[in-house]
Amino acid sequence: MPFAAATGDGELPGRFVSLRLALFYVAFFLFIGINMPFWPAWLAARGMVPQEIGSLMAAALWIRVIANPLLARLADRRGETRRPLAVLLLLALACYGLYAVAEGYWALLGVTLLGSILLSAILPLSDSLAVHAALRRRIDYGRVRLWGSLSFILASFGGGLVLAGRPPDLILYGLLLALVLSTAAAFALPDWRRAPAERSGAGLLTLVADRRFMLFLAAASLVQASHSVLYAFGTLHWQAAGHAKDTIGWLWAEGVIAEILLFAVGTALLRRIEGTRLLMFAGAAGVVRWIALGASTDLPVLACVQVLHGLTFGAAHLAAMDVIGRSAPPGLAATAQSLYSAIATGAVFGLTMLFAGQLYAAQGGAAFYAMAAMAMGGMLLAALLVQRGRATAGSAAGNRDAME
Repeated sequence: MPFAAATGDGELPGRFVSLRLALFYVAFFLFIGINMPFWPAWLAARGMVPQEIGSLMAAALWIRVIANPLLARLADRRGETRRPLAVLLLLALACYGLYAVAEGYWALLGVTLLGSILLSAILPLSDSLAVHAALRRRIDYGRVRLWGSLSFILASFGGGLVLAGRPPDLILYGLLLALVLSTAAAFALPDWRRAPAERSGAGLLTLVADRRFMLFLAAASLVQASHSVLYAFGTLHWQAAGHAKDTIGWLWAEGVIAEILLFAVGTALLRRIEGTRLLMFAGAAGVVRWIALGASTDLPVLACVQVLHGLTFGAAHLAAMDVIGRSAPPGLAATAQSLYSAIATGAVFGLTMLFAGQLYAAQGGAAFYAMAAMAMGGMLLAALLVQRGRATAGSAAGNRDAME
């Protein structure tokens, strides 16, 4: 069911809607850009050993698989997005304040679990709002979302410069500041309302029973999870090959820049290529990328291959947003987004990460070949989706001709 305006937000010009959404992505990806590279260092400064740090990060990932769909389903039942986002961020801000007084592994685990529950639905809810704006208000989703990627780059690289030689507590303070900015940006988001979804489990079951949606979910999960070896061991693999840290930093930045460029032309691309076909191309790019990374650590090869991140991640993400935005049943937009997040970037990614460690320990760079096989599986499932879409379109056309 379409969103309806509340408090006059339906009259906002498109550029102001884009600005509000972009500011939110900037603020929240500032949090992600500090948290992802630097949070392990803060935990280590609090006395955590590598095994404890690993288990804390794994716990944060797995609790999101459960919490994510539940929180998004609650938002769908309320028929709104802005208020749940703002409330969750306010609670997350209070929760992260508890890290300042948490001592020992078990206290940190408790705060970690609570914080992960509260933050799990933030991106699915905000993406749901942005995809709605793109479909209903003709907002360019890619050009709005790219501001999040830019913010991530600035936070991760700028954070390294700011934190060098300074107390690790600055990491926590930076995260708290980012949550304050995210909360403020959430309150400024458009307040679009829709009819509340039914209070039953039927909504989630509707998605699970949709074979086409589940096929899409499987394809997207394989493509996204095929990044596991790169994310976990890419830096170590390149360091072992003799590349300097600054060179490796630029290789990672190159991938994100390619992602940003893809987002910049994403809307125009989706006008020419449907989301399922774009997902198929993302899988094909993954096959090429992971085979190349498994075969070589030469810098020219790495520099060329990292450009493919724009396809393996950026195109796959755009494709997922397009498919979900166009196929999610009325009243289930946030639930569909959260299910994608929980499965594709949560459960499947987490399982693959476990096997990635064993593969890399045993095979080294050859572990990338297993990721190429995953990407190929995603490509083939996406190709099946494309084929089924053609069959459905052909059947519908035949029916129309018969009626005429």
